[in-house]
Amino acid sequence: MRILIAGLGAVGQRHARNLRTLCGDDLDLLAYRRRGLRHVVTDQLARDDTQDVEAVLRIRAFTDLDAALAMKPDAVFICTPSSQHLEIAMRAVRAGAHLFIEKPLAHAMDGVQELTHGVRTRARLVLVASQWRFHPSVLELRALISSGALGPLQHAEFDYSEFFPDWHPYEDYRTSYAARAALGGGVVLTQIHDYDLACWLFGEPATVRATGGRLSELEIDVEDTVDALLEGGACPVRVRQTFAGRPPRRLITVHGALATATADLMRAHVVVEPARAQARAFTGYERNTMFLDEVRHFLDCVTHGTPTDVPLEDGIRALRTALAVKRSLNTGHAVNVR
Repeated sequence: MRILIAGLGAVGQRHARNLRTLCGDDLDLLAYRRRGLRHVVTDQLARDDTQDVEAVLRIRAFTDLDAALAMKPDAVFICTPSSQHLEIAMRAVRAGAHLFIEKPLAHAMDGVQELTHGVRTRARLVLVASQWRFHPSVLELRALISSGALGPLQHAEFDYSEFFPDWHPYEDYRTSYAARAALGGGVVLTQIHDYDLACWLFGEPATVRATGGRLSELEIDVEDTVDALLEGGACPVRVRQTFAGRPPRRLITVHGALATATADLMRAHVVVEPARAQARAFTGYERNTMFLDEVRHFLDCVTHGTPTDVPLEDGIRALRTALAVKRSLNTGHAVNVR
């Protein structure tokens, strides 16, 4: 199999390592690179200047996208800043490749319809990366909801907090795509995982209302904090996100008439009260496992021609919700999603 990775930052390198782990020497790994930085970013997000990333991962690098696509890769992993996703995706589809698109799908809806048409016309597979769907705590929570163990749903909360300068310690946060509006940054799009999971667990909302903005002293030109209410799905969902908080946390709490379940994604456990006395703990779970499972799933779909678990339609739904949150944040009014 031949795979092209567009962008070799932290997540691009992670996917490259996982592809090597899964495919070994049977993989012909290409990379399209603009900056051409040579250092390795480890799974622990540390910078290692003693190693050359292209040598370590056995990558053939290209500085011209057309030249890279001319090699006819089976799939393209798009790991560039968000504002560049759609352009690269369209060119890859025209070249006949399947698509693995890092979240978010894009930073705006412009061009999404064209990509959808191109994918359908050429019968290409798309996975919009949302590795948290593969996390055991999320899967356990979804099973509890689906089984009715919590009873009729009443409301749910997502709580994400991280201190942005600590997020990618290998780089100056001020230069990150997530810090810059022009590259599709901000906590809402960067952490679109919360909106994807909200849609996956409870359905796409009809309306959103959000407050927040750039409330910290971080040197960024995008929102760092949001408090959003998503209504019209299976139950009201509140999403709180901040790039200006410590300690880091990622929690999902679902309140039902019979019980309340809280999934702690960083500690990898789920607590149900009062139905269970103890947590369901996934002891020793390693963060990279969900990335590995995500890539393994994509490769299986490409090999067997089966639909992915996070198709283009799901990526569009999450993007539509996140952009509605950003509009509400900017206008101060409720915004219709659908």
